[in-house]
Amino acid sequence: MHPTDTELLLAFKDPSTQEKGFTELMKKYQEKLYWHVRRMVVDHEDANDVLQNIFIKVWKGLANFREDSQLYTWLYRIATNECLSFLEQQKKRATRFMDEGMDESLAEKVKADSHFDANRLEWKLQLAIQSLPEKQRLVFNLRYYDEMPYEEMSRILETSEGALKASYHHAAKKIEDFIRNY
Repeated sequence: MHPTDTELLLAFKDPSTQEKGFTELMKKYQEKLYWHVRRMVVDHEDANDVLQNIFIKVWKGLANFREDSQLYTWLYRIATNECLSFLEQQKKRATRFMDEGMDESLAEKVKADSHFDANRLEWKLQLAIQSLPEKQRLVFNLRYYDEMPYEEMSRILETSEGALKASYHHAAKKIEDFIRNY
């Protein structure tokens, strides 16, 4: 059983247990954060790189964590920002080297990924998700896969609950249309 967030923060703030506290924090949140990142960037290697950057930022910022929000919320905010930064860098690279859009590149990664079976609905779902604009994709993933309440999403994304609900509704409609017409 994992220690509580309060226990993790106390362990991290004590120099004699700092590394152990951080290791426990990683164990507790690594898989959740990995899948959050993986759904955004698609590629396993890219997800690992982004996850490593997330934990570097967490290590550097944890001592200054003021507990204004839950640790989970803070970690997801860092992860989300890292995903968006990574995707923005990918777009810049793609536009420098190719005329095709980022969404097509992500769709190609889904098709090439052995994790997804092309004959199954989940493959079509992933293609549909990758066709969404970044913000809609992020909102859809947080709500659909992580079952995150809109209130929590609002704190992470610093967006109103109403806007998030509308974004999710539009994303779900686009996904439904994509799957129906694919």
